[in-house]
Amino acid sequence: MNEKKLVLSDFHFIKEVAIGSINPNVMFSEEAREQQLALLNKCIGTSPKGTIIGKDISIGRYKMGEHELTMQKTIYHIGFLRKPVWIAEEERRKTGAK
Repeated sequence: MNEKKLVLSDFHFIKEVAIGSINPNVMFSEEAREQQLALLNKCIGTSPKGTIIGKDISIGRYKMGEHELTMQKTIYHIGFLRKPVWIAEEERRKTGAK
């Protein structure tokens, strides 16, 4: 097994994938979480496979009356050697471009 070790300069496209929310004013459903996880799995499991090159964790603590609410959001930075076609197609659909 003679695999080349990747370095940060090898990645030409980085996608941020957020899991969770720290906004107490917006209800975060299990369905939304499942969609976020599906995107993360697609990024690291389909061709071209992405590599997690970084992760940011944000934690929010809120007081609501006598109760304390703690929320967490994790942003994964997924590096790709080239921009995946499926991401480019999603961007075109969102902007309405051909």
